[in-house]
Amino acid sequence: MRLTQWTDYTLRVLMYCAATEGREQPVTITEVAEGYGISRSHLMKIVQQLAAQGLLETTRGRGGGMRLMVPASTINIGAVVRATETDFNLVECFDPGTNQCRLSSHCRLKGVLWQAMQAYLAVLDGVTLQDLIAPAAADGAAARSLLPTVALPQSGGAMRRGSLVAGLPSKTENTD
Repeated sequence: MRLTQWTDYTLRVLMYCAATEGREQPVTITEVAEGYGISRSHLMKIVQQLAAQGLLETTRGRGGGMRLMVPASTINIGAVVRATETDFNLVECFDPGTNQCRLSSHCRLKGVLWQAMQAYLAVLDGVTLQDLIAPAAADGAAARSLLPTVALPQSGGAMRRGSLVAGLPSKTENTD
């Protein structure tokens, strides 16, 4: 299975925000675009979707930017991938509406591929955003290797609201 570029960039934005959590100034789209060499306009659409899903808090204007709305430890990577990927049909026979395969009635490949996809998603379900950026070395070497242009995170943080993505706390839960 190959993730779409949309999902790849979504994960990068989340990782970048998590790696800079606690920093005084919010992350900007331009900063992420330059850090990863990604189109700024493409990232704007991704950030809008992440904000609509309750994962990012965005502020417009001078001094604006984005921050995680919930702790990185509560953002499940499997839930993010499910929310951003549009097609989990690994082969034609996964979609009954378009299946033209003449072997479907006695083929075992479909079942094997389905099990493999479920195992793939199960691994992602066991990973949080925090897992992708931790353990950070005491001197911040892990964050620097992920994001060479990012200032190292500082301690601190504010109360965040919950998320609308499955696998994350609801907006009514206190996630501080």
